Amino acid sequence: MKPIYQKLIILFLLLQGSLLAHCQVPCGIYNDAARIVQIQEDFSTIQKAMNKIKELSEQQDATSMNQMTRWILTKEEHASKIQKVVSDYFLTQRIKVKTEGTEYDLYVKQTISLHQILVSAMKCKQTVDLKNVNYGLDLIETFIDLYFDAHGKDHIKQLNES
Repeated sequence: MKPIYQKLIILFLLLQGSLLAHCQVPCGIYNDAARIVQIQEDFSTIQKAMNKIKELSEQQDATSMNQMTRWILTKEEHASKIQKVVSDYFLTQRIKVKTEGTEYDLYVKQTISLHQILVSAMKCKQTVDLKNVNYGLDLIETFIDLYFDAHGKDHIKQLNES
């Protein structure tokens, strides 16, 4: 497949995910790797927004205050996107309840990891502390290790490189 078509497909999937985490109809069409890349990009946007907010908060002119407000709204929007994808896509549709044995242990670890990502996104809304972004990105890596096999991890790597 030509790189331009791959990029268009990825763009379509990412835009689809940003508008609606998923249809919540049992359609069987999923792209977990694209959702992870989307969350990573959302955390990166939050990081940039936090840096801009800190920079602009040192100035008192109307233009700076206007731009700071826009960066605050952007930060909020991307944190909400993370929460929506984690809740509506992964927790609701992709992580299936297990009741015993090693599958149960994995289920608990995945669920806790996703909950911690939700909390990290919430803290990104509440503060401009970059440690919340870094922690969220670390949690995504933890979830990747818990959820994806080698093929899935390679897929995420390919999506991040394109």
